[in-house]
Amino acid sequence: METIVVVVHILVCLFLIGVILLQSGQAGDLASAFGGMGSQTAFGPRGAQTVLGKATIVCAVVFMITSITLAVMATRTRGAGINSVLSHASAPVKPGKPAKH
Repeated sequence: METIVVVVHILVCLFLIGVILLQSGQAGDLASAFGGMGSQTAFGPRGAQTVLGKATIVCAVVFMITSITLAVMATRTRGAGINSVLSHASAPVKPGKPAKH
C-alpha cells in the first residue's frame, strides 16, 4: 500500500512541476502586487480559471493528501519518535575550557 502511495506522490509531484512551469506569468512586477494594475485586489484582476489553473489546484490537493498519508503511514509503521534525532542524543556536554590549537 505504501509503495502505491509513494508512486502516486512522485507522479503528482512531477505533474505539478510541469503544470506550474507551463502557466504564463501575470505581469508580476512589484507595482502589480500592491494594486498597480488598476484593481483594488492585492493580486490583480482575476479572469476565468484556465485548465492549467484547475489542474494546479487538483494536483496541489492530491499532493497534500499523499504527503499526509505518507507521514501517517511512517509514524504507524516505525513508531512515533523512535527515529528522532533527540532520541539518539548523547549525554549533555558540560561547558569547559576551549581547545587550544
